[in-house]
Amino acid sequence: MSRAYEILGPILRALPEVSKPARRLSIRERLVWTALVLITYLAMSQIPLYGIPWRETQYQTFFFLQVIMASRRGTLMELGIGPIVTAGIIWELLVGSKIIEIDLTTKEGRRLFAGVQKILAIVFAGVEAAAYILGGAYGTLSLTSQVVVFAQLMVASFIVLLMDEMLQKGWGLGSGVSLFIAVGVAQQIFWELFSPLGPMADGLFYGLVPSIAYALYTGISEGNWTLAQRVVWRRGYPDVVGLIATIAFILMLAYFESMRIDIPVAASRYGGARARIPLKFLYVSNLPVILVSALYADIHIFAQALWPRLNPDNSNPWLNYIMMYNRTAEGQLVPMKGSLVYYITPPRRIWGAMEDPVHFAVYASLFLIFSILFAAAWVITSGMDPESQAEQLVKAQLHIPGFRRSTKILASILRRHVWPLTILSGIIVGLIAVAGDLLGVLGSGIGILLMIGILIQYQALLAREQALEMYPMLAKLIGE
Repeated sequence: MSRAYEILGPILRALPEVSKPARRLSIRERLVWTALVLITYLAMSQIPLYGIPWRETQYQTFFFLQVIMASRRGTLMELGIGPIVTAGIIWELLVGSKIIEIDLTTKEGRRLFAGVQKILAIVFAGVEAAAYILGGAYGTLSLTSQVVVFAQLMVASFIVLLMDEMLQKGWGLGSGVSLFIAVGVAQQIFWELFSPLGPMADGLFYGLVPSIAYALYTGISEGNWTLAQRVVWRRGYPDVVGLIATIAFILMLAYFESMRIDIPVAASRYGGARARIPLKFLYVSNLPVILVSALYADIHIFAQALWPRLNPDNSNPWLNYIMMYNRTAEGQLVPMKGSLVYYITPPRRIWGAMEDPVHFAVYASLFLIFSILFAAAWVITSGMDPESQAEQLVKAQLHIPGFRRSTKILASILRRHVWPLTILSGIIVGLIAVAGDLLGVLGSGIGILLMIGILIQYQALLAREQALEMYPMLAKLIGE
């Protein structure tokens, strides 16, 4: 590891880095910095890329890609947090699975881990930016325009990287990745509720609230309740069924997040004092959905970048298994039936599932399988597996009353709970994401799952920070 640090040292020192604050900031100060980061992100989400046709609709991004990447089409936030998420997934899996050995208990190891992850994020930003440009995301651009757009995307990605690092270093709360995802989903939900855009093809507005108001007005004033019936179940637009499903999913997720399985332990160093270690029912939270969505997003990005050059007429039988597209009159690429990109694209609500049941069955099956696999992989690589947890308990001089103080015994007891919870949580979050898209929840099934999970994490974080601020000795005790 020291050899690797010597080689990469000059590169790591050349990278801009956000230093930790000289003192522990108060909650109010951290909230101010968090708000400034959020305002910067929102501003970048509204600034269009210079040098591209603003009305160019070719290479339309799928909404679920925008959710997981916290991106905004045609703006400085085109790539969003995609490079950070992709780099983090690959790097943490490589280190967690011991393919690459790094001692994270040392300061040098932690600096090497963070530095390499930052380098990978920059590399992925360059690769994804090039994929968008060369894949025709912005139409045909001159060489000068390509360079200008590439530079804008790289600078914007680097700013996002520094903002995420800034929050995690103690200037703000949480992480930029979580914050941007939650805000992006909240924006979409607000738009689907209150957008005045319209009237649409069905005679209603895009937003649900204006549609309900207009439907009631026409029903009361004209005695025509056709629109009122239509707003309950719409095709392609927010409706009452989706709103009810959204509320139900929020309540269900909040309930699942509050469920715990308590493991009784005793502390030898404190005379056998009893305590409980809570294991969350959703043991891996929403991480499987993030990982599956990030995998799907990368496949879509590179497939759409390579298709115009390698298989533009869908004539290659081997590439057709991976990517087949139909280009619409507006230039939008639509996945064609029979290719991988088609089956990893969410069906458009229940209408899409009814029109092509095979598509829905394959999509749902793959999503659930990957969700379970990623849940298990994350538990193993992040140190949440029974063996790692047992080692930590033994080091902390904790044991389960009635059993010998042995790592193997502790691991065997934890194994009864950890692996069933891991598989079950992977299935549940996968089902919620799939069912949410099917029922048309506001912000998409994946989006609502991520947003609720992130908000609950922020609630716990704020409670923790308030406790540490009220009791300074507690902060010193835990080394904060």
